[in-house]
Amino acid sequence: MHCPGRNLICSKLNLEHHARTKMSAPSVASVKELIAQKDALEAELKELMDVLESQGGVGMDGPILDEEQYPRSDIDVYTVRHARHRIACLQNDHKAKMKEIEENLYQLHEEARKQKEQAMEVDSSAQETKVDTAIDEKPFAKIDRVDSGSPASQAGLTLGDEIIEFGSVNVKNFTTLQNIATVVQHSQGSPLHVTVLRQGERTHLSLTPQTWSGKGLLGCNIVPLKR
Repeated sequence: MHCPGRNLICSKLNLEHHARTKMSAPSVASVKELIAQKDALEAELKELMDVLESQGGVGMDGPILDEEQYPRSDIDVYTVRHARHRIACLQNDHKAKMKEIEENLYQLHEEARKQKEQAMEVDSSAQETKVDTAIDEKPFAKIDRVDSGSPASQAGLTLGDEIIEFGSVNVKNFTTLQNIATVVQHSQGSPLHVTVLRQGERTHLSLTPQTWSGKGLLGCNIVPLKR
């Protein structure tokens, strides 16, 4: 569903955001604020979906006209149309917000990586550096199936690879496989940086989630490692 007026406002806000981004790098606080905004969007989406459910479970695609093409008398057609319109706008906002969070997390990790590299040059304690690096590079999930011809196979993932980084997800912020699913869903068609541990060696890969002849967007199965 098109939302022209809101899209103009969103475009203006996005331009303002990009201008601010150029002036200052994202911080942990700013990412937390973005996540709070995402949560607020999800809460409003749930409320609106509940509204549609209360209208005879009409949902986003159920008919609002009767067999004679008159507005159904058993539902509030205006409420349904308004809720659907708002949901369509919020879904666009949510997708954009998830992309913004992904980009900000990536920038945070890159900045942390650069700072760590700079610190390593002047830090006289090599042992402490090794301990910190070992914590950051600890794998949190494992590949236990790769389908032939799949995006995962084309990216070079192999059975037994242990995942250290998957986009913005690493051992520090990984909680469930939903973290990876969210990144995949909002990165369809865009390459993701993936780092795996393979036979004791770090391997960097570029994985692009996309539709293919098989199921899902990756064509592999990922299981969490026991901690």
